[in-house]
Amino acid sequence: MVFFVHYIFYSTKMKFKIIIKVLSGLGLSLFIMQCSGSKKAVDVSKEEKEVFNQKGKDTVAIKNDSLEYEIIIMEIGFNTWLQSIAQPRGYYTQEFMENRNRIFVINWNQRVLQPMRYDPNLYELQINYDPNVDYGYEVNYQLYNYFIYFQRKYKQRLGPFVPRIK
Repeated sequence: MVFFVHYIFYSTKMKFKIIIKVLSGLGLSLFIMQCSGSKKAVDVSKEEKEVFNQKGKDTVAIKNDSLEYEIIIMEIGFNTWLQSIAQPRGYYTQEFMENRNRIFVINWNQRVLQPMRYDPNLYELQINYDPNVDYGYEVNYQLYNYFIYFQRKYKQRLGPFVPRIK
């Protein structure tokens, strides 16, 4: 009888170890698949590549006069991309763009603070975006589209989703 109880205990202990090893392996496999699966390449059209390769000056001022808030983007090709490739005004809701902008700004600012890890020529200045301020549709629209443009042009990812335009 003692042998039987010891065998059951020993057998249960072995099964538990095997289950732990299997679950650990499964968890590690899922983690690796999740990390590698989120790095999908972004399809960039010929027209978009031409805009990305433009030369010369291009400045866009994003502002909301009632809040006295302004962002100036000096990015060659952005204004052309905004006018010709980006989704038109009204396509996204302000709430959608605010939610995405919050995520993009957090990731952007973290990268600005890590110049040894992220290219300081891409991430030069922090963006002061307060989620409690209503910046209005136009500011959110242009900021959101700049983030999409930036991610597509420089093959960056500022959030968990693919930077799409359609």
